[in-house]
Amino acid sequence: MPSHDFRAPRLFVDAPLAQDARVALDRDQSNYLGNVLRLGAGAPILAFNGRDGEWQAAIEGRKRPDGLVILQQTRPQDRLPDVAYVFAPLKHARLDYMVQKAVEMGAATLQPVQTRFTQTSRVNTERMRANVTEAAEQCGILSLAAVAEPVPLERFLSQRAADRLLIFCDEAAEAESPVQSLQQAREAGHDQGRVGIDVLIGPEGGFAEEERALLLRQPKILRLALGPRILRADTAAVAALALVQAVLGDWGGSII
Repeated sequence: MPSHDFRAPRLFVDAPLAQDARVALDRDQSNYLGNVLRLGAGAPILAFNGRDGEWQAAIEGRKRPDGLVILQQTRPQDRLPDVAYVFAPLKHARLDYMVQKAVEMGAATLQPVQTRFTQTSRVNTERMRANVTEAAEQCGILSLAAVAEPVPLERFLSQRAADRLLIFCDEAAEAESPVQSLQQAREAGHDQGRVGIDVLIGPEGGFAEEERALLLRQPKILRLALGPRILRADTAAVAALALVQAVLGDWGGSII
């Protein structure tokens, strides 16, 4: 990845970006730039939309920032590895944390699934999308992860493509080396460059036995233990995605 300017303010805008284009700011964006960051007309920022790469821009507006003029591209658009993070939703701040970390880890899709022991029955997907955008703005990410609507685990399994690798992080699995298990999957051609990957993390209460039995009947499944200790679901998300990206994903240097 090209070097990133971590000192420059960065803003997601849902508008086409090209040289000399002008982008109107909404009230929240204007307030953020003018009142939070204390920036005025002419101040430089970086803008991205998830489609056209990252661009250097300058703020326009007399009394307050009300628009951007797009100057030149700083980085071309990339795309995320085909890794979906599938998870039983958590409550409030822990869900926010988990979404942010999944975005930082390079997940392309966030798919909530309802299981028997899921902690919460309601999922605010708009809040999830806001967390996706905030994490992307702060971490120099160009492509925004897609946020899917929650579905029951059984429906997700029935609808997912059969050729995708399902990495089932199971607290009841034998505590074997997760790195070795993933390396074996890579040798079998199951890395994200050749097949999509779904990484599944269950709820704090674990999977019900009938759910585990259904999962173990899925094609192309890798049952993975995340070490000798039981992890909280948000910790397991970071551990699992780090392992998958390091062995099967784009941390090896071959960004697709």
